[in-house]
Amino acid sequence: MQYVDSWRAVAAATGAADRAAAEDGVRLAYRSAGLAEPEEFVWADSPKAAVEAVEKLVGAGRSVRDEVRTRPWADERRRMYDELGPAGWSALWAATGAQLWETTAALADRIRAGVVAALAQRPEDETDVRLVLLDAVLGQHDAAWLAAFDGRGDRLEGLAAVARNAGWWWPYERTVVLSERPEVLHRDEAGRLDRGDGPALSYRDGFALHAWRGMPVPAEFLAELAALTPERIRNEENAELRRVMLEFYGYDRYLAESGAEPVHRDETGILWRIALQGDEDVVMVEVVNSTPEPDGTHRTYWLRVPPTTRTAKEGVAWTFGLDGETYAPLRQT
Repeated sequence: MQYVDSWRAVAAATGAADRAAAEDGVRLAYRSAGLAEPEEFVWADSPKAAVEAVEKLVGAGRSVRDEVRTRPWADERRRMYDELGPAGWSALWAATGAQLWETTAALADRIRAGVVAALAQRPEDETDVRLVLLDAVLGQHDAAWLAAFDGRGDRLEGLAAVARNAGWWWPYERTVVLSERPEVLHRDEAGRLDRGDGPALSYRDGFALHAWRGMPVPAEFLAELAALTPERIRNEENAELRRVMLEFYGYDRYLAESGAEPVHRDETGILWRIALQGDEDVVMVEVVNSTPEPDGTHRTYWLRVPPTTRTAKEGVAWTFGLDGETYAPLRQT
């Protein structure tokens, strides 16, 4: 669908919000919901700062999120469902919102978790922070469902205008708190937060999330990746962090530098096993590409296979979806 790419860009947008355009969008959303326009706009540099601003509001009135966001969305979904029928609606969603939903929802969940971690100094504070987050409209991170309705009427145009121009926002009767978009966003090919040399997501006030291939990691953990050694990897007690270390360091390099011994070899390759305390073994098959490179050399590849693998042939077969007995290539490339 023509709208998916534009909304994908909205979800991933970084840099300063267009505050005037976002505020106009808020006003339109209020009018479309039959509400009086808000009297005051409060801007914050991040969702974290916005939650702090909300907690300090005086005389803002009750939350009108249901009127401004939830009911209009439900009404439009019902209208489109009635117009297109079950199959038509499913096809529309599959072609639009479903393309963006998984990565955008995961990013929003990570931001929520980061805000809670940053602001809930004591376990009993978590509930208060989560309640404020429930009042948020996700702005640019509502891109998935807004994509499904784009070009099908102007009933959600106010919400769409805010999403195109700002981050998360909190609508109350008299006051609206809006947050800036992130300044930095790094993701891998699967859409997961991912960066090895700094924050994967950061806002202008310093609120940031660090991640390696989607897994949350402490900032100080990333700082030490460049100085990793096999001994440091072996001594890491946290199995998930140790796995990140291995991926960053390189399984082949770890095998070469840790004195690992092959456990099996045959005509297909060499099977290696890395025993890790408190985690499943890492098992790799070393194979050599039979097709030479332009310079005449043959490239070596390392294939991660299930920890139950016992022979090199069984491991190579698994990468093709076969068992060891079935796998009998006429020519390996």
